[in-house]
Amino acid sequence: MTESTPTITRSVADALVSTCRTTLGDSLRGVVYFTRDDFDVLYVRRDLHDGDEAAARAASAGLVESERTGFGPRETYNAGATGATSDFGEYEFTLRVFSDGFVGRVVGGDRGVIVTTDELELSEFEEMEVALRRMLETTTAG
Repeated sequence: MTESTPTITRSVADALVSTCRTTLGDSLRGVVYFTRDDFDVLYVRRDLHDGDEAAARAASAGLVESERTGFGPRETYNAGATGATSDFGEYEFTLRVFSDGFVGRVVGGDRGVIVTTDELELSEFEEMEVALRRMLETTTAG
């Protein structure tokens, strides 16, 4: 499922979804690509939102708004208050844990990907994050 906004090419969208499906399997609920200004719903599992693209986009809007604020903290963590990298190393990804699943966010440059899943192991998220961040940093959106 891809919205027809100009923020991402079909081949990049397909590659992002394929990476998430390969690393997360049937636990994957949704994939959303976002920038500071817009977002595209790239994938929603069939059993969610009754296949209604408008409902999926509406449900994703609030999530994107919350995760979009992460551009600032990501930059802050990497640069630190004094311009130095934090003692924790480079920021990699955000994972929010809920009672029935996870929301993961990966940011590369001025764009990011939000992934929602059922419950799974942290190591599965780490594998996906590395692949997505590499893709975001090396591909162009348009």
